[in-house]
Amino acid sequence: MSATSSSPITVETVVNAHVEKVWEIWTDPKHIVHWNNASDDWHTPYAENDLRKDGKFTYTMAAKNGSFKFDFEGVYTNVDEHRSIEYALGDGRKVKIDFTPMDDKTKVAETFDPENENSTEMQRAGWQAILDNFKKYAEIVFSTSL
Repeated sequence: MSATSSSPITVETVVNAHVEKVWEIWTDPKHIVHWNNASDDWHTPYAENDLRKDGKFTYTMAAKNGSFKFDFEGVYTNVDEHRSIEYALGDGRKVKIDFTPMDDKTKVAETFDPENENSTEMQRAGWQAILDNFKKYAEIVFSTSL
């Protein structure tokens, strides 16, 4: 197993949807519960989001077989609508998500401070899997709303 890094990790994707729609799907709890999981054996049965500076969010992430669950939560430190979101996790780690319009597409880049329990590769893979799931869900929602 490789060591963890103290350098921030970035994952990114390009979503085939306009930035306003991508932002809505990223931030609205009615959508978050559909995309916020890294694999099909996990889900997010609960999401609460107070999207403003000093607002809080909580997403309950759970194994579908009921064996494990935890709350992923933080406090927003900056919200720039349709451009970026920054927050601090409960353990003090920082996260920033940038939304970059690219004509009728949106680049989503998520940069986060790593934790010390899991390898950098494992963390990158997990966050990328959630971001890939977001892209898949957002494109389905966007295509059905046209």
